[in-house]
Amino acid sequence: MSFNPKLCRNESEVESKLIVQYLLPALGYDPSKWHQEVALGSIRLDFLAMLSPVFPSINDSSPKTCVVMEAKHPKQNLNFHVRRLKRYLTKLQVMYGVLTNGKDFRIYELVSDEIDLVFQCEGSEITDKIKKISDIIGRNKLAGLVVKSIPLTALTAPIDIKSPIFENSTLPIPESLQAGIMKTIAIYHNKGGVGKTTTTINLAAAISRKGFRVLIIDLDSQANTTYAAGLMKFDTEEEDNLKDSNVYNIIFYPKSNYIHDVALKGSFTYPEVDVIPAHINLIWQENSLIDQESSKFQLVKKLQLVKDDYDVVLIDTPPSLNLYARIALIACDYLIIPSDLKPFANEGLRNVRNFIEQIDDFRSFTNRSSIKILGVLPSKILTNANYIKATLPKQEKIIEDRYGFPVFETRIFQREDLSRAIDNFVIESDRQIPDPKSIFDFKPDSMSAAEFEELANEVLEKIGLRS
Repeated sequence: MSFNPKLCRNESEVESKLIVQYLLPALGYDPSKWHQEVALGSIRLDFLAMLSPVFPSINDSSPKTCVVMEAKHPKQNLNFHVRRLKRYLTKLQVMYGVLTNGKDFRIYELVSDEIDLVFQCEGSEITDKIKKISDIIGRNKLAGLVVKSIPLTALTAPIDIKSPIFENSTLPIPESLQAGIMKTIAIYHNKGGVGKTTTTINLAAAISRKGFRVLIIDLDSQANTTYAAGLMKFDTEEEDNLKDSNVYNIIFYPKSNYIHDVALKGSFTYPEVDVIPAHINLIWQENSLIDQESSKFQLVKKLQLVKDDYDVVLIDTPPSLNLYARIALIACDYLIIPSDLKPFANEGLRNVRNFIEQIDDFRSFTNRSSIKILGVLPSKILTNANYIKATLPKQEKIIEDRYGFPVFETRIFQREDLSRAIDNFVIESDRQIPDPKSIFDFKPDSMSAAEFEELANEVLEKIGLRS
C-alpha cells in the first residue's frame, strides 16, 4: 500500500487517507493503540498513538513513549503550527509529534522543554521513506523504550478520550489542563477605525484553527463584521435575509430567537465559525430596547444556554458608548481594546476607562465579576522601521503609564493583505459577489497571518485556554 498526497484535498482527507488508512497501520499501530480527537482539557489532539491503552504515569517526569499526530489543511503552512505542537509535547511530556498537511511531513522530538525537528520529507516521499519513519516512531521502535505505567483504574481524575473506536477509554491529565468554560471576549474602543472588525474576524479564524469552537457576535449597526464574515451577499433590500433575523432578535425577544436560531455559518474561514449578524436597522431599533430594561441581560442569559457549545465568543462592538456597547460589556468576561496608538485613540482611552468603571458598577449589582482587561492591542501600526524602533515603544509605554492599561506583546501592523482579504470578491455572470476571507484563508503565508497566529496564542494564554 502506498500514499498519494494528491488525494488529500482538505484536512479531513489528510486525517483519513494519510494518517488512518496509511501511516498508523504502516507504523504498526492497530486500532486499539491509537485514538482520534483526544480532548485533554484545553488541549485537543487530532491523534494519539500509544503502545497500549494505558497512558504512562503523569508523575513520571521522563518523556512518555507516545506519538501526537496533527493534521492540517494542504494549504496550511506548517510553520504556523509548530508552536502549538511544542505546547502539546511539553505540557503532556510526550516524546514525539507528527505535523503534516499531506504535502509536508515532519517529526519532532521532545528534548527537555524544546522540540527538535528530527525528520522531514515531502508527501510524495512518505511511501519511499516509511522505513526511516518507522525507525523513529514505529510501534516496534517505541516498544524497546522503558516506560512506567499505571492502570486506568488507579487514576484520580481521568479525562475522556473522545474516540470513534474507544469511547469509554480514559487518559489522566494534570489538573491544570482540565475542563475550561466558555470565554466571552468583547473587542471595544469608542473610537472608530482602529481595527475592531479586522481583529474580530482574524482572531476568530486563528482560534478556530486551533480546534476551539468559536462564536462571533456583531453588535455594531455598521455590520462590518457581518460583511467580513461573508454574510452580506445580497444586492437589494428585497434579497436581504438578515433584516428579520439578527442580533436584535436575540436582545429583544426573551423567550425565542435563541443563539442557535439566529447564528449563521460564516464563509470567511475554514473551519467554519458561527456568526450572529448585525443589521443597519439596529440604529433605530435601539430606542425600543432602551425602554425594555431586560434587554441589557438577554445576551447574557442566552449565552448561558450555549455555554457547552462554544469555547470562545468574540463580540464586536460599536465605536460609541451606546446601549449595544453596554450590552457587550455586560455580557463579556474579558476585553480587548484595539488601538492605532494615535492621539485621538489614546485620548479615547479615558472614555473607555470610565465606561468600564460604569459597567463594572452595574455588573456588581447582578453578581457578575469585573471585566478582565486583556490589554490594548497595537493595531494598524505603521511598518516604517524607524517608527517601530524609536517611536512605537514610547507610545506603548504611554498607554501603561498614563492610562493604566496593559499592552499586548503582539502587534498587528497595517498591511495591504489584511484589507485585500476583507475586500475579496468573485465574479458570477455580470455580478461582483463579495467573498471576504480571513487572512489565513486569503494569504496563509503572509506576515499578517503570522501576527494573528501570535495574537491568538497570547489571547488564549491570557484567558487560560493555553495551559
